[in-house]
Amino acid sequence: MSGDDVARVGRPPLTERRKAATRLEVAREAVRLFTSKGVAGTSAEEVATAAGISVRTLWRYFPSKEACVWPLLAAGIQTLTRSLREWPPGRGIADAFEERAADETTADLPAVLALVRLTRTEPGLRAVWLQAHDDAESVIVAALARRSGLPEDDLGVKVRAALVNSALRAAVEHHALRPEADEKDLVEAVHEALRIAAGGVPD
Repeated sequence: MSGDDVARVGRPPLTERRKAATRLEVAREAVRLFTSKGVAGTSAEEVATAAGISVRTLWRYFPSKEACVWPLLAAGIQTLTRSLREWPPGRGIADAFEERAADETTADLPAVLALVRLTRTEPGLRAVWLQAHDDAESVIVAALARRSGLPEDDLGVKVRAALVNSALRAAVEHHALRPEADEKDLVEAVHEALRIAAGGVPD
């Protein structure tokens, strides 16, 4: 195996890790500024300065000011992917997330919840939030198809994936609007939302 092969199967190269860390710092600063000043009241220059990079670098990383928050949401998709990959056999989909959510607590959770609250009044951020869930749906489709032995283009698989995806989004939004709720409450909200989704629509 060559050095290049090792790099591909191991940890990302240092340069990529630095880029990822920079993007995440930009996202944190963007949410902080958007929360305090609003999206319209925050310039790309302010976000770049707060993150310690140039505006030119900012535009290399992100296509728009609102897209700067994407790395905080992408972390949730990565958690989703790992949860589904480790979904225990013979257990409901709610169990696929409960343990992972409890284990992967993060210091960025307050920023993510602040961002979700902002999506209710900031259309640009709402678009990024919904795009994150749109991207996540293909992950859910693949997991459900693999679990059921059905093809990914099966209508039943697609409908169930859409239900799960909507349940996750509804749970996070519900939790974000309850500032007194803590991390444990979020895990419980996700578990309950998935349980409801798994039950389907009552007759």
